[in-house]
Formats: sequence, C-alpha cells, structure tokens
Amino acid sequence: MPDGSARLHPRTARLRPRTALAALAAMSLLGGAVLTGCDSGPGETTKGAAAGEARRPAPAPPVWNRSPDSVAAVGDSITRGFDACSVLADCPEASWATGTDREVRSLAVRLLGASGAQAHSWNHARTGARIAELPEQIARAAEEGPALVTVMIGANDACRDSVRAMTPVADFRRSFETSMRALRKKAPKAQVYVSSVPDLKRLWSTGRGNPLGKQIWKLGICKSMLADADDVGPAAVARRAAVRDRVVAYNRVLHEVCAKDARCRDDGGAVFDYRFTGKQLSQWDWFHPGRDGQARLAEIAYRTVTATRPPA
Repeated sequence: MPDGSARLHPRTARLRPRTALAALAAMSLLGGAVLTGCDSGPGETTKGAAAGEARRPAPAPPVWNRSPDSVAAVGDSITRGFDACSVLADCPEASWATGTDREVRSLAVRLLGASGAQAHSWNHARTGARIAELPEQIARAAEEGPALVTVMIGANDACRDSVRAMTPVADFRRSFETSMRALRKKAPKAQVYVSSVPDLKRLWSTGRGNPLGKQIWKLGICKSMLADADDVGPAAVARRAAVRDRVVAYNRVLHEVCAKDARCRDDGGAVFDYRFTGKQLSQWDWFHPGRDGQARLAEIAYRTVTATRPPA
C-alpha cells in the first residue's frame, strides 16, 4: 500500500539532478551577463579606454634625425676634393661632404646653410687613406661631437700597385667594425652616413678617352685599375674585373656592418651605380670627381640622409 510519501520513477530520479544543474548554469550565465552589462555601459567603456590610453607610454621619437646640426667627414681623397680644383692637390672647399664651394653645395651646406657649414663641419679625411686608417679618423671626428659622420673609403684599398696587394675583404670588415665601435664608444648617438665605393672600372672606361687624363694616370694613380689604360687583352681585362669584384665585396661589407647599427645609413649602392660623365670628372686626372661630380655626390648623400626611410 502507499505510505503517503512521494515516490519518484527511477528514470525521473536520474534526470532531475542534471536538469537542476543545467538551470543553475543558465542562471549563472545570465547573472554574469547582467553584471557585465552593469559594469561596461557606454560611459564606463569610454572611461576605461581613455584610462588605458593615458597609461600607454608616448611613442618613442625616431632614431634617425633627418636634420642633423653638425657634420664630420672621414675618408680618402674624394672627400678631400683631390684634383677638383688644381692638379694633384687637395681642394677641401670643393668636398661633397663639408665643402663651401657654391657650385658643389656640399652635404653640410645643404643641411646647415653656408654659415652653419663653416662653423659646424669638420673634414678629417686624408688623401691616400685606406680602411686601416679609419678607426683613427673616426676617433678624431668623434671628439668634435658631431650629429652626423660621413664615411667614404675603400677606393685606395682596391687601388694598389697590383691585384695581389689589395686589402683582403676580411681585413676590410675588421677595420670597419673597429671604426664603428670606436665611434659608439665616444659618440654613441652620432649618426653615420656611409657612401658606397665608386665603380672604378666605370671610371676607367669613361676617363680613358681623354689623352691628358691617361698621362696623369701614368704617374701611378690606381695602378691596379688604370695601368696600361688602352690594353684590352685577356690579362688586363681579368685584372680590372678582379678590382671591380673587390670593390663590390667592400660595398657589401659596408652595407652589412652599417645595417647592424640603428644610427647608420648607407646609400644603397647609389654612388657605385652612378654613371659619372667626363664633365663630372676632374679636368686633370679624369678619375677623381671634379666640382660637378662632387655636387652629384652631395646630392646622393643629402637624399639619403633626409629620406624618411633608408634605401632598400
């Protein structure tokens, strides 16, 4: 007989706890949604975002300053303006980097103006210098406290009495890395513009059409490339190709080492690729840039230094 107490069917008894749990879960989700709605109304969401923006640090200024206020130059005869004004003589006033010649409009003049270039630029390059001398030059340049250091070097490492005497690529790399470390030790925030080494073979090809230039070459300028200027036999062709290959290797080193430094830009090979005409070469040796050629180098440097991004 029935005892008056409620009895559940076994199937119903198995389902009810699960149903209850499902109901509790649904209520929890609903409650969570309600709470979320209360905490994140339109006004509160805006305030939270604003507070997050306020806490976010301001973006750091760009590392590269496109308007440096002083320039120090290091390098070789090209930066000294060799043969730009007179035969076998430096002409630093015609230097692409720091010169004051109005026809050239050097990088320093373009960045600082004529009076600024005179007061805030320095030329530590030396005619005949090779990469091994660069650490010393850069150390002297760093003492000026420049905002920008320009580097153009490597031609004399390839311009030797013979192909065998050219500076080995590993030594070239070691000297350039040492130079950059020396700069960072004394002037950690100085920017560096690195010019590629010009294509010496193209300069030979352009200059050998001038009889006077070839006579100057016989005095010993860049023998590895310019000796026997009219010889186009297999040995001479192979010699000139070897010099050009070494210049390409030097430029690769300059690019790779510079790329590791956030405050360094190279020209992306623009100087190497530039096709100097006879008008742009020295009227005495037809190898070094004349005033017009120096102006073209200044243009390339200015374009690189002031660009929003470095060359690809």
